[in-house]
Amino acid sequence: MATPHLQIRPGNPAFLDLPWEKGVNEWGSNRLVDMPAGIHRHPVVFVAYDEGIYVIKELPERLARNEFEVLGALEDLTHKAAEPVGLVERRWLDPGEEQSAAVITRFVQHSFPYRHLVSGPGFGPRRSQMLHSLASLMVELHLTGCFWGDCSLSNVLYRYDAGEIEAIMIDAETSELHQELSDGQREQDMGILVENLAGEMADIANEQGASIDEADLSLGEDVETRYQSLWAELHQVLVIARDESYKVRERINRLHELGFSVRDVEMEPSGEGELVKMRARVGGRTYNSDNLASMAGVVASENQARVILGDLNYHLVKYGHTTPTGRDVGVFHWLTTSFQPILARITEVWPGDDPVQGYCDFLHYRMELARGAGHDIENEPALESWIEKGFPGFPLDTDRVDFDRF
Repeated sequence: MATPHLQIRPGNPAFLDLPWEKGVNEWGSNRLVDMPAGIHRHPVVFVAYDEGIYVIKELPERLARNEFEVLGALEDLTHKAAEPVGLVERRWLDPGEEQSAAVITRFVQHSFPYRHLVSGPGFGPRRSQMLHSLASLMVELHLTGCFWGDCSLSNVLYRYDAGEIEAIMIDAETSELHQELSDGQREQDMGILVENLAGEMADIANEQGASIDEADLSLGEDVETRYQSLWAELHQVLVIARDESYKVRERINRLHELGFSVRDVEMEPSGEGELVKMRARVGGRTYNSDNLASMAGVVASENQARVILGDLNYHLVKYGHTTPTGRDVGVFHWLTTSFQPILARITEVWPGDDPVQGYCDFLHYRMELARGAGHDIENEPALESWIEKGFPGFPLDTDRVDFDRF
């Protein structure tokens, strides 16, 4: 039995029990599992261990090494890329062969390929969510200095994020990392996205029996429009007077509303007089998820965290836990009397695979009940009603939710 060279990150299996002497498409291992998968240009299989489910993608050695290194570098810069676990090299094969190497990544929990969102020749009521998710993903990657080089619907996994959809990069074989991307590099990357998405939307229309005229060929261009709007928002330069420091706070709050963390604020003189140029340097779109994890130890994606933080902060105000010491007590009270009991119940009855998303759906339903009744609705009757109504989620008319936040 041939043993490849394996580079495996700590905390994961050794993967030595897999039949590496064969190509992955020839495996008969009892480790193999079926998972939602899109269309791949390279062979891909899923394997299950006690530590979790892993994705193994076979590809030539140069591409495999590049993908492993790029994903590893992105791990400290963004939460919107697959987690790299290992690099496998079959050194007895020509390094240019498809089977010469493989990249192992951890399966993105609660994710699914874009075809789960297709409705007719396009994305129907999910279109706005798709535009938002892809534009946000490209902005985040470009902020890290990552030139993707091959963004497409197939190279992304998706998962529900409260009333939005989160996009996760899973393919980095053509990607490059730079200190900072030039405008030309960003334009080139977006041009590739527009072209790739037009081709994929034409394929979708054809598969649905629709004509090319019915294909959503402008999807990529509309993603680019949102991308440009969000990029401009994040890189806005304000000219303020020295006695208008409140505008600095307003600017930071606006970026936090968009979900982006702020690394620092740069201010420099603007000509003569009392004017100052202000630039904010932003990090990843993790402001709310970082806050929720810090305050309550709850792990959630960005928009889920924004919704849950709203519930937590309402709870703190309602029960008077607003002082620094009282806040710690209030968070514990919220966890033990609200979040954890409801999450446990949702885990038991909800048909979805992400109970945190179920909790967000429940919060939205409870809010709608309260609006209709004109007063607060307690958790227990709201939860029973939500279950009885079939677990309704967020509405799909999300234009008002996402684009106006750009």
